Amino acid sequence: MYADLKGKTALVTGSGKRSGIGYAIARALAENGTNVIIADLGQAGAEEAQVATGLHAEMEAIATELQHDCGITSLAVPVDVGSPEAIANMVAMVSDRFAAIDILCNNAGASFGVPNAVHTYDEAAWMKTIDINLHSVFRVSRAILPLMMKTGGTIINTASRAGKVPPIFNGAYAVAKAGVIMLSKVMARELAGMGIRVNAICPGQIMTDLEKWRFGLEAQFFESTVEEREAEMCKSIPLGRIGKPAEVGSLATFLASEASSYLTGQAINITGGQLMEL
Repeated sequence: MYADLKGKTALVTGSGKRSGIGYAIARALAENGTNVIIADLGQAGAEEAQVATGLHAEMEAIATELQHDCGITSLAVPVDVGSPEAIANMVAMVSDRFAAIDILCNNAGASFGVPNAVHTYDEAAWMKTIDINLHSVFRVSRAILPLMMKTGGTIINTASRAGKVPPIFNGAYAVAKAGVIMLSKVMARELAGMGIRVNAICPGQIMTDLEKWRFGLEAQFFESTVEEREAEMCKSIPLGRIGKPAEVGSLATFLASEASSYLTGQAINITGGQLMEL
């Protein structure tokens, strides 16, 4: 437990599904006494997206659950991170309930138009993937920063192992996540004087809906089973297993706490040893 997190307020984008990393981060923070704002699309996403977003009913249920289980204040707020207007509306709703934001977790993300190589990638799908994964971090951070500057705080951006090691047939996502890593470093330099730390998390294989979708797609391509594809992936991971969302939540909580007070501008791998380079 991190006692310094008690009574602080965190906003976590992409946290409206219990199966996702965002929810795991929100729950970990709430269990440490942090008030949590559950921010997600709140409606069915684009048909071409590979993984569904958090729906309003589940977002509300999560907020109620965290309040009941952890004794904190929680609020569910719909937001399309691709829309400046929707982000402005989110900030207005948040400002009505909370005087400041201490922790911002830019976790929302999606992948469109995959699998495709660069030379066959649909341009609109490429641009949308870059927008949702990279530009949204800029948009949301810029909008929330006025609520952080009074007291300082921490920003945690969800990047990916794919931002450091290029995958095939998912280039837009990889390029966007590489951008998130550099954006995190730029923000860390620019905001340090305001008492705001910024770090990125780079998950590898974590058992989320996206990972399950990937194994299903590979099973079709290789004419095998989902279980066989998972076992094959585990061979590339020194710890020999797929990670859990809760393990990413634990890392995010550490980065939000004073236990990491001298850590900023870093892109931290959480990959079971699959990636050991910086």
